[in-house]
Amino acid sequence: MNSNIIKRIWLFYYDGFKGMTLGKTLWIIIVIKLFIMFFILKLFFFRGELSSYQNDDEKSRHVIENLTTTSKPKT
Repeated sequence: MNSNIIKRIWLFYYDGFKGMTLGKTLWIIIVIKLFIMFFILKLFFFRGELSSYQNDDEKSRHVIENLTTTSKPKT
């Protein structure tokens, strides 16, 4: 019974994607955008600040200090 439901769900999506024309192009665009967001932007904009700390206690202390301290607005 369980495998029958899984098979029906698989066939539903398989037939739906097989008949797409514009949808395939849109899915390709979505996959490219996700790749850019998660891989390319991470390399350039998200630094590995926490990698310099040795254990979880030091990392958590650093995060708490940065979240709780207020900085003066730049003028």
